[in-house]
Amino acid sequence: MNSIVKTLQLATLDIIENLYYTTTNFSTINVQPTRKEFEGDYTLVVFPLLKISKKKPEATAEEIGNYLVKNTKLIAAFNCVKGFLNLSLNKAVFTSQLKHIASAATYGKFEKNGKVAALEYCGPNTNKALHFGHFRNMMVGFSTANILEAAGYQVHKVNILNDRGIQICKSMLAWQKYAEEATPESTGKKGDHFVADYYVKFQNEYKAQVEKLIAKGTDKKIAETDAPLMQEARAMLLKWEAGDEATKKLWKMMNDWVYEGFEQTFNRLGVDFEKKYYESETYNLGKELVEEGLQKGVYFKKEDGSIWVDLTNEGLDEKLLLRADGTSVYLTQDLGTAQLRYEDFKMDKSIYVVGDEQNYHFKVLQLALKKLGKVYADGIYHLSYGMVDLPGGAKMKSREGTAVDTDDLMDEVVQKAAEASQELGKIADLSETEKATLFEQIGIGAMKYFILKVQPQKRMVFDPAQSIDLIGNTGPFIQYAYTRIQSLLEKVEDEIKLENDPEILHQTEKNIIKLLDEYPAKLQTAAQHYDPSEIANYAYDLAKAFNKFYAELPILNEEDKTLMQFRLLVCQQVGILLKKSFDLLGISLPKKM
Repeated sequence: MNSIVKTLQLATLDIIENLYYTTTNFSTINVQPTRKEFEGDYTLVVFPLLKISKKKPEATAEEIGNYLVKNTKLIAAFNCVKGFLNLSLNKAVFTSQLKHIASAATYGKFEKNGKVAALEYCGPNTNKALHFGHFRNMMVGFSTANILEAAGYQVHKVNILNDRGIQICKSMLAWQKYAEEATPESTGKKGDHFVADYYVKFQNEYKAQVEKLIAKGTDKKIAETDAPLMQEARAMLLKWEAGDEATKKLWKMMNDWVYEGFEQTFNRLGVDFEKKYYESETYNLGKELVEEGLQKGVYFKKEDGSIWVDLTNEGLDEKLLLRADGTSVYLTQDLGTAQLRYEDFKMDKSIYVVGDEQNYHFKVLQLALKKLGKVYADGIYHLSYGMVDLPGGAKMKSREGTAVDTDDLMDEVVQKAAEASQELGKIADLSETEKATLFEQIGIGAMKYFILKVQPQKRMVFDPAQSIDLIGNTGPFIQYAYTRIQSLLEKVEDEIKLENDPEILHQTEKNIIKLLDEYPAKLQTAAQHYDPSEIANYAYDLAKAFNKFYAELPILNEEDKTLMQFRLLVCQQVGILLKKSFDLLGISLPKKM
């Protein structure tokens, strides 16, 4: 069964053929919910049809409205406002649509479309803990993957771990020099936090060395290159790439500490990956592809032996692919990873969830692969997202140790959720374990929702206190609406079954059914634009409409049994679609708050 909008579009197409003896397509049939200040349920925008009718807007609207009333069972009444035909639907349209939604177990999930998408998200470096930028990345990536899968794609969720290079050597060198054999276990620190401390230690010691050289009269750029710590880090990188056993052993030990820490965070957030790629395993293939491009003449070598790609004809510039000393850059491993991923999945679309500071990088990657003639280059899409700031404009810098740690912020928000829940005093009958689970659901859910309700491309400010508010566009507001529905349904002893249609429908009931009807279209839009905020804000609108419905109309106290069953069915379907929406976003819904 079609959505109400689709049904009205099909009816309008039929009318055009019968009234004007011509055909048109869906793109000219613009049907949208009627604005609140006008009477009606849906509005047909007539202006695109004037070339067909060859009449004025009001006359065209009147003609189509009369035909709909006389020749279909859809419309009870209509009114025309300039080029807008406002349609009031028969109540049977709403009751019939509600029954359809309730009877379709897979409502809102589309059949497989035969397309394959590989979606890369997270992409951490193994010299840092997961900061709040990674949190936004993971939420956007995980929810977009879920949305694409529900829209019919075969989706492969992947992660690339940047586990090698000069940055990693900085942590290794600092641990070697300053740790005195300390380990995460001996210090009681989470592995990724432990290693990140040594990256910060390196930066602080290196900065002091640079300042000392500058004070002696050395040029700043030369000082940054000649500082002893940087020289040692570069030497360590060369030893790593040469396969030095001791260096590799240290590298593996420290990376394992980090991976263990990452997994704890992934598990707490509920995110997962089908496959993890490691830069240490892809950069050599990247080097081979660079050599292939050199042989084909699409890349070139400079006098110092470094290899580049010239993208000036494409409006960019020359880009380094391989350093003069033979060591790789980020782009080198990205070339190799892209090739491996295509060999693994033969995807139509390769989606990279990476911050918008890398917009240029992904343009270069796509063009570099196109020059190699790779068939998958056109399918590359950079799902970029804006930075996350904290109230007061605090900036996050990992190298200075000022990055906002995802784990710490989760703890903070869960604590705020606990304080707010206990203050309300509605959870006294829960056990301590149940309370801990609830606080986690509310706190982590609040963080996720606050991030996902904003379009990925927009820069945003995350306010921990605001995120857990029970009023407004927040996760807890929607969670509370869901728990209210579950509490209501638990009091119903018999099966909810609508055997007869109610005599009259309240406008609030019509509005909520219209929202239920929109879910598949919202899902499609979210998939087309890779935008989880479409689903997040849909859930908010649905929860808000339910609260109005709950406040204005009796449900269990309704004397008319048919009407009571109808309203219970509405509640049940709202609960189901809130659950489906939050499942897509990776947010848990508690049964009690």
